[in-house]
Amino acid sequence: MRLPNGLAREAVRFRPASFAGTFLALLMSALIVSTCGILLETSLRASVPPERYAKAPVVAAADQYEYVVTGSGEDREKEAVPLPDTARVDAGLVAKAAEAPGAATAVPDFTFPVRAADEGVDPGARELPVPGGVLTAHGWGSHLFTGTALTTGSAPHRGEVVLDAATARAAKAAVGDTVVLRTAAGQQDFRVAGVARAGSGDTARNTGAAGALAWFADAQAPTLAGHPGKADAIAVLAEHGTDAETLADSVRKALAGSGAQVHTGDDRGAVEDPGLGYAKVTLFGIGGSFGGIATIVAILTAAGTVSLSVSQRAREFALLRAVGATPRQVRRAVASEALLVAPLAGITGCLPGIGLAHWWFGQLQDRGAIPHAVDLHVSGLPLLAAVAMGLLTALAAGWAAGRRPARIKPGQALAEASVERLRPGLVRTVLGVGALVGGGVLTGVSAGSTGGDAAGAALGVVMLFMLAVALLGPLVARLCAGLFGLPLRGAGPAAQLAAANSRTNARRLASAITPIVLAMAFASTLVFMHTSETHAADKQLRAGVTADHVVTHPAGLPVDAVARAARAPGVDAAVGLLNTQVLVPTGSGEFRSLQGAATQGVSGSGAELAKVQDLDVREGSLDRLGEGRIAIDKTLANAADAGVGDRLPLYLPDGTEAGPEIVAVYGRGLGLATVTMDRASLAGHVTSGFDDTLLVRGGSETSLSALGEVTDASGYATERNLDAELGAWMNNTMAAVLGGFAAVAAANTLVMTVLDRRRELGTLRLVGSTRRQVLTMLGWEGLLVSTVGVVLGSAIAAATLIPMMRGTTGEGPYVPPLMYGSFAAAGVGLALLAVTLPARAALRRWS
Repeated sequence: MRLPNGLAREAVRFRPASFAGTFLALLMSALIVSTCGILLETSLRASVPPERYAKAPVVAAADQYEYVVTGSGEDREKEAVPLPDTARVDAGLVAKAAEAPGAATAVPDFTFPVRAADEGVDPGARELPVPGGVLTAHGWGSHLFTGTALTTGSAPHRGEVVLDAATARAAKAAVGDTVVLRTAAGQQDFRVAGVARAGSGDTARNTGAAGALAWFADAQAPTLAGHPGKADAIAVLAEHGTDAETLADSVRKALAGSGAQVHTGDDRGAVEDPGLGYAKVTLFGIGGSFGGIATIVAILTAAGTVSLSVSQRAREFALLRAVGATPRQVRRAVASEALLVAPLAGITGCLPGIGLAHWWFGQLQDRGAIPHAVDLHVSGLPLLAAVAMGLLTALAAGWAAGRRPARIKPGQALAEASVERLRPGLVRTVLGVGALVGGGVLTGVSAGSTGGDAAGAALGVVMLFMLAVALLGPLVARLCAGLFGLPLRGAGPAAQLAAANSRTNARRLASAITPIVLAMAFASTLVFMHTSETHAADKQLRAGVTADHVVTHPAGLPVDAVARAARAPGVDAAVGLLNTQVLVPTGSGEFRSLQGAATQGVSGSGAELAKVQDLDVREGSLDRLGEGRIAIDKTLANAADAGVGDRLPLYLPDGTEAGPEIVAVYGRGLGLATVTMDRASLAGHVTSGFDDTLLVRGGSETSLSALGEVTDASGYATERNLDAELGAWMNNTMAAVLGGFAAVAAANTLVMTVLDRRRELGTLRLVGSTRRQVLTMLGWEGLLVSTVGVVLGSAIAAATLIPMMRGTTGEGPYVPPLMYGSFAAAGVGLALLAVTLPARAALRRWS
């Protein structure tokens, strides 16, 4: 008798269709796992080389993260959450850093936006024709490490500015001329002290698209930036002969106890590019959270395909037992088949996986979610993990599927190979029922939760229900075949035969149904979760903005925009809004976390805000809104377990701790802002001191046009929806990747089942069935499979989305009919094609 590895080679040779299906399933699994693994590794290793600080060997800056500590002892975990805005250091530390041994000098660094004044604001001043109206400003002292040099004039003093050569040339400004600039400190005339050629450090990635630059005196820059007494960072230059690490140790000792962190090497790049922190969070979310789900789906799908491939050869294993093969030899043959197919499939799948990771990463960079200076890390670790996972999945699934044919008596094996077993294994049934019960329990938990708790529980719902479908597949398939097969009994002989086939071959039916359920459930959950949130937010925004006019400007509104609008004829109320984020501690114990909350800083009183914005106040009143008093959305109130009269601990955008009193709880936070506070409380804690939006009641569009672009509430809502495109793209991409994988797996499984039935189809032709009748029967089977898969997938998505959306938006999920119809049509069409095309090829020999 042939050796087991010889049996495996012969099996691959004489049953290529079955092994091709297994190969494709394992290949797709490796593709998904390697892609997510590469993105996860990049999130852990991402860094950016310093550009602005390339010539400053040591940089001291504040910690740009806040931390959540849970557990204790060996279970202690520390999670870093990036701050919404830049944390700054005390400018007084510059002198201490300069006194550190080995330091030649220390320079405070400032980066902030300033606006060119409106046209005609001062007849005696030069107008600056800057694209977008915004310049990036720095302190002049930074020229020591950026390479910027004067071409004419002198360094700026108070009330003076140095312009870059291109801006000065466009404005025809010379030394001694006057320019008008708007800063966080207000509009001011500045004398042009000099013109400079910008160095490489000042033309780095964080200087803005326009490239217009301005430099102010270091003594005045903090005030103009809106952060008196603060510096973004401190650049320390070394004396000749002092290496960076030695200087860094000296600076750490000099700044000990100040809270400043000392950076060298590529760590300096993270200081100048604050987007790195959020890029890591985004990549970790894709590679870790989504990758974990995708890996589970890949394992379930690949295991199902391998199991189907092995079960299709149950008769062969029974014959081997009958001619003397031992159980051990049969198991070795199955394992050898896995060793022949899985490694090659895994290696082949890693190649498109690398390509998909590069494409995904590049798309995120193009959309601004990841800095362009970050590189994708591709190492052998995620690729090895993908290949190993495929191999282990194939071995485990093959062992499970071949265990019974190898264990039972040869005669019994031959009998079971002819007629499908009605009862699944006890362990599988118990686990499946447990997953089903767990999913039901979590559905109840999700229905009773709000905010992030509802979303977290809903994730468990979809995973447990999917696991239940995979484990209880034969039972579910038999039940659905009996239920959905009832209408087929009156649709003719071909339909009746299709219903009978489906009831009799429930295991085969389950193998085809499960991937369709996976595709429908995950694609629907990811896509309709976003459409539901967007629909609810848009509805709240349109109902909440009651102003007649909404004024915006790409460069930010002037500091005096509210006062100027209030003086316009017919204006009843004018309120400026500064949009940012704060971090709010939620949960307790092991579930403690920091939740980012969208925040609007209001320039005006609560009574004035009520004239232009309806927050749908549920408790308290906006009348007391002011310094140390805020209003919050009801979902945040529930998550933080806080209400009117309580003090809410939070971190302002730059990490400053605060504990304002809650004076009102409202219901339209998803569309407007989760936290509403007075504008003055945010002053000095954000990089840009310019308001983002001006809401005006009364007046005319003409009288407000000098302040910026004027639109109404509907136009403003449309613009806000466009800003959410990145979130929509990410959800749709994840749905496409996971749904596409499951769809390919479903088609692959259906093709395998049809090709395995060539003898059966031939028998039907020999007993008198026409080719058309056979194809009609298979079409009805494909329709039954796809209908069951779409219905079950939709039910799982509904069980996930309904409680989640009730908890996060207070409404049911919003499912666009055309989009859902396209999903269902794709599932049905895919199943019909995957059944009829290979069937036509198989029937040609019987024509």
